[in-house]
Amino acid sequence: MISIAGNLTCPWGTIKLDNRLAGGAPARHTRGLGKLGHLVKMNEDKIIEHPYLLFLGDAHDQLAAKTARGIVDWRRDWCLGQLRLEGCQASAGIPDVSIAEAAEAGARTLVVGVANRGGIIPDNWLDTLIEALERGMDLASGLHMRLTDIDMLSDKARQMGASLYDVRHPDRDFPLASGDKRPGKRLLTVGTDASVGKMYTTLAIERELKARGVKADFRATGQTGIFIAGDGVSVDAVVSDFVSGAAELLAPANAPDHWDLIEGQGSLFHPSFAGVTLGLIHGSQPDAIVLCHEPSRTHMRGLPNWPLPDLSECLVANLAAARLTNQAVMCAGVAINTSQLDEDAAARQLGETSDALDLPCVDPMRGGVAPIVDRLP
Repeated sequence: MISIAGNLTCPWGTIKLDNRLAGGAPARHTRGLGKLGHLVKMNEDKIIEHPYLLFLGDAHDQLAAKTARGIVDWRRDWCLGQLRLEGCQASAGIPDVSIAEAAEAGARTLVVGVANRGGIIPDNWLDTLIEALERGMDLASGLHMRLTDIDMLSDKARQMGASLYDVRHPDRDFPLASGDKRPGKRLLTVGTDASVGKMYTTLAIERELKARGVKADFRATGQTGIFIAGDGVSVDAVVSDFVSGAAELLAPANAPDHWDLIEGQGSLFHPSFAGVTLGLIHGSQPDAIVLCHEPSRTHMRGLPNWPLPDLSECLVANLAAARLTNQAVMCAGVAINTSQLDEDAAARQLGETSDALDLPCVDPMRGGVAPIVDRLP
């Protein structure tokens, strides 16, 4: 059994970390979350090293590969290439390379860049993952199913002296939320559906605030954000009673002029994910929310019999939920993912939505988020 222990500093304190390495004992994060930096730190002695080889598997659509796409969009210089299996219908927009080519070019870690339904690692991926280990790479995943729970991967990693990282699983105890008011300012992105651009919107707002000299930090709540931003907690892996408490730790008391920008998850109107959304809303205690939407959809993601909610109805519901822990919450604007629309259609969509809701309405990737940031209290 191989294990590595160390201490790790996060915004809310020090982590005593016993990382599960190459088939050793399960990880125990007794005081915090995974920490990433210029190299993605898991503890003082061991890091998730880049360059990355992004593995897209046999993703059935572009949204399934949102982890890979997000890493490329915000950490392009860390990404050597992508690896796709036969039948893959997605791309991260970077060169396709084989395991051998990636190893020759110096890839240090194969990152599973797929967020598939159920978060599984299917059998038809295993030969590729084994080959990456044999070529000297580590493996990192943000899926619900753990790499370290697959015997053939743990055995091969032990044999090769490689590491397996399951970043979705903080494996620590979170407190119940207190609801107590804490200093600092907080913004939370919410959505009409899952996977509508909440992470991108939050990161764009962080970039705009920092460009203006405002103190701000992106707080990641999903596996892609954790790879990108430096630290975080995958809230969908937290027991439901403690999601709000995890959010309070993620965005702790801070300076009065500091903004914590919290990545939203799911939607209050999505039957599968509404519980996580509500916990994040209450624990984040947001001073401002930004409503995110993708207008080309005909139904909720993964649920063909569930229509998308009306934007006004969605906004009212999110504000009402947020008032439980912050009566002064306001909406700073609407962020619309217009990637499926041409320029003219996108402009019409933004204009009509802005007029209907009497709020700034932007596509963060096409025009930035300055009008939203202008409205922040």
